[in-house]
Amino acid sequence: MTHLITESAAMEDFGGHLAHACHTHSVLHLCGELGVGKTTLVRGFLKALGHKTTVKSPTYTLVEPYQLNKRMIYHFDFYRLGDPEELEYMGIRDYLEGNIICLIEWPEKGGQFTPLPDIKIQLFHHAESRLLEIKAYSIMGQSIIANLSMEN
Repeated sequence: MTHLITESAAMEDFGGHLAHACHTHSVLHLCGELGVGKTTLVRGFLKALGHKTTVKSPTYTLVEPYQLNKRMIYHFDFYRLGDPEELEYMGIRDYLEGNIICLIEWPEKGGQFTPLPDIKIQLFHHAESRLLEIKAYSIMGQSIIANLSMEN
């Protein structure tokens, strides 16, 4: 599935649609160059689930947790990860238990320690817009894309 985004507000809106398409226990990989809109997408995702305050990129902390609607949402940013094994030391597997959604920016930097995705969203600069390519990697991912298609 591909989707064209023409402005930042539309990227947040897309994040909101994505949030409503996700159900329990989902892992989403967000890939693309710096400044392509990964964190903006996450901001829209979290706002759609009721988050009211600032959403910051967890570039230095690696993860920002949010408890929304009786589930945990973990926003990871692996950009500054020095060694993929750091994820094992921080207990990455513990973040995958229960009713969770993990949004992972720069998942490729985590190597074999990065949780496998249900969906991967590749974001590209496309003239003055952004192009999103969305691919499912599990039955849950197929469900998310089907729900997302119905909303758009």
